[in-house]
Amino acid sequence: MLNFVLAESALELVPKEVRKLPAVVSDSKRREADASEILLDRSFHHSAMTRLKDSEKRGRPDLVHVALLSVTGTPLYLDGKVKVFVHTCGDVVLAIAEKTRLPKNYIRFRGLMEEALSEKPGTGLIKVRPMGIKELFRSIRADAVIGLSVQGKQMSVEELARKLSAATEPCVVVGGFPHGHFTAETLSAFDELVRVNPKPLEAQVVASRVIYEVEKARRGLND
Repeated sequence: MLNFVLAESALELVPKEVRKLPAVVSDSKRREADASEILLDRSFHHSAMTRLKDSEKRGRPDLVHVALLSVTGTPLYLDGKVKVFVHTCGDVVLAIAEKTRLPKNYIRFRGLMEEALSEKPGTGLIKVRPMGIKELFRSIRADAVIGLSVQGKQMSVEELARKLSAATEPCVVVGGFPHGHFTAETLSAFDELVRVNPKPLEAQVVASRVIYEVEKARRGLND
């Protein structure tokens, strides 16, 4: 089983300190929803987000959506051989049930995430727990935790896939944020930090390339 973690993801409900600011109030009124139960989204809350710590890494649920679609649409995932976890910037973990097909429509995805993070009754396809990144890796019982970052050592995607395929319970970690790097806390939890391209790539590109190569590597091991 390959464990895929989208870490420090820019997915969170609007934090308390900006809920009363005009951009958030306007959006919550438009949606007829309480500000505490809507996703922080730079597209609507940019002016309010300037007051938040690490604002450049936050408020991009659309990025998380696209990255998850790139994973959950792969043959390896559909065969039940990939477990998907979203670790958020606020240390909340969303565990996606195996073989779950997430909504391709962003509005529906947004609603699903808001239900899950607000702890409202939902489909049961997503389990939500307050959990730090190290605790997540311990719960997975991963025997190889490999983070992907331009700060890591160079490794081809093919070599990375072979390394992941050789492990019993491998875990590959991709950043779920638009800018910046992993925190020191997250970096300290990796067994290895590698880069598969000299320049930064979007999360969905990295995720789809890695899973495709793992599929090929496993076919090679089984031949």
